[in-house]
Amino acid sequence: MNSFVRRRDRRGRGIRGPLLPPGAPARRTRADLFDDTVLAAMDRLERRWPAVSGTELAVEDVPPSDPAPWETRGVPLGRLFPAESGQPARIVVYRRPVESRALDAEDRVRLVNDVLVEQVAELLARTPEEIDPDVGRP
Repeated sequence: MNSFVRRRDRRGRGIRGPLLPPGAPARRTRADLFDDTVLAAMDRLERRWPAVSGTELAVEDVPPSDPAPWETRGVPLGRLFPAESGQPARIVVYRRPVESRALDAEDRVRLVNDVLVEQVAELLARTPEEIDPDVGRP
């Protein structure tokens, strides 16, 4: 009997497996990085406006295909669902529309902040400029 141990596959390429271990920072997806951006922006807003601390925050890839009747101006970047029937208010940010409009990572951070500021302003019945004086500025 031959005690030959096969260390390569039949084409000689070697054993296949993951390129990065599961905990490596480079393994994070674009969706994970976008979630971090949204959480950081909301954290800044909650520190400035404690009234929004009970608001639920969600990120979805795309908005539903059946827009609300008042949404007639294109694809929404975010949406506010007001509190009702004992459920807290909820802000949803749509990842793909935001990413498609952003020019680079810095622009994406600014755009996420603007979307959240607009939704928080609507929630608190204030203007976006009251929530963040820098909203809409490049």
